[in-house]
Amino acid sequence: MSVYRTDSGRDTLLSCYDAALDDLSLDVSERTVSTRHGDTHLLCAGPDAAPPVLVVHGANATNPMTLSWVAGLADDYRLIAPDVIGQPGYSATTRPDPRGDAFGEWIVDLFDAVGVTSAPAIGVSYGAGILLRTAAVAPDRLDRAALVVPAGFGTGSMVGMASLGASSLTYCFSGNGFALDHALGRLMTDPDGDPIARETVAASLRHVNLETRFPEATAADIAGFDAPVALFLASEDPFFPPSSVASRARERLTNLVGVTTLDGESHILSAAARERVCREIAAFVDG
Repeated sequence: MSVYRTDSGRDTLLSCYDAALDDLSLDVSERTVSTRHGDTHLLCAGPDAAPPVLVVHGANATNPMTLSWVAGLADDYRLIAPDVIGQPGYSATTRPDPRGDAFGEWIVDLFDAVGVTSAPAIGVSYGAGILLRTAAVAPDRLDRAALVVPAGFGTGSMVGMASLGASSLTYCFSGNGFALDHALGRLMTDPDGDPIARETVAASLRHVNLETRFPEATAADIAGFDAPVALFLASEDPFFPPSSVASRARERLTNLVGVTTLDGESHILSAAARERVCREIAAFVDG
């Protein structure tokens, strides 16, 4: 399945991408590399000679939107942020099987293309699931992993997601503004505080073939992965609530060194929570 429903929808999402890129408070370089799963567009920020850190964004979102969450790390690290294949952005648009080896192979190919043997990594939402698939395929390539509002450990109850799903579908097919406001109110901690995120999510709901399956890894899949992992969970996350995620993560990860629950936060974090997470990730990456 491809990303976009229509060509005009693609143009809308790429406009959102470009707006988020222009809004970044970073000097960003861009390049495209080849992988066995398609060409991949990269955003890179931070000193060329600084230690690399991989940043992987979520589904139905854009790379620069997520990169802004950890922009503060670019003072001390070389941030390598790929547009996830099969998601809005400038990479290949065909979606791989999220439960197979493709995403892990993709990260391996990215590292090889930029000359990185291994690195710490940050995964947000779906991007966290991608890192877990990488841990299953090539555990030696990840030095440590910070997983923020993470996919990869299953979801919460269907009852909890039902109203969000209903309002999202209503907006998708009708453009109803009340439905959009309801969906954004569930997804975003501060729907009015981040216009770019608001417009990006709205455009994704309207124009993207939404991803409904998430990358995941069982305890057996990642038995060989012993790098330190830190989790950052949002108490009001409708997709990946702490009550579901934390216990599963403890069962599957052999070196879970920290679980932080962000009280009052939803799946898309507020500016204050992003700043806190960035500070705590910096301390975690420093070891």
